[in-house]
Amino acid sequence: MDRRAKFWNRIANRYARQPVADEAAYQKKLQVTREYLRPDMEVLEFGCGTGSTAIVHAPYVKHIRAIDISPKMIQIARDKAKAANIGNIDFDCAAIDDFVQPDESLDVVMGHSILHLLEDRDEAIAKIHRMLKPGGIFVSSTACIGETMKLFKLVAPALKFLGVIPLVRFFTPKELEDSMISAGFIIDHNWQTGKDKAVFMVALKAENA
Repeated sequence: MDRRAKFWNRIANRYARQPVADEAAYQKKLQVTREYLRPDMEVLEFGCGTGSTAIVHAPYVKHIRAIDISPKMIQIARDKAKAANIGNIDFDCAAIDDFVQPDESLDVVMGHSILHLLEDRDEAIAKIHRMLKPGGIFVSSTACIGETMKLFKLVAPALKFLGVIPLVRFFTPKELEDSMISAGFIIDHNWQTGKDKAVFMVALKAENA
């Protein structure tokens, strides 16, 4: 098990008990996402954590495959889905980096609170673009703190070394948008509640891609 998985395993139970930081914003993101969903859709969520978002969206699609690098997170997610009597989600332990999915096989990919935790967001976004069918949808919510939290940026390497925080990448909302466009996506929805808040984005793969 790599260091990233060990970190998230260690905090999994505490993470599962934490309330959503901004419930109103979270509910709006869920609502906007549902407007893009259809009952025949095949969906992937990477970095699914304890499964809350996948479970909420499951009734609106055909099937969701939800992955996370933490076995403990995945077990919590499976238990929550079972308790909610949700049967169309498969939770698997995997990272988007080495996850294998046929090209143009998915209708929707979701990645919430995860792109800033990856070694290479551009590589992941390009991979997601390949996975999606023409007209497919990538829904993400990402902490873009390249212009804020400058003190945190200075101390983050030391905190990561000590195991206090995971890897965190610092980039701006504009840099994230540029990454999406460079991969071939069209930005259909872009929302941020405040300068230091997560950027919620819905990006579309062109129909003729």
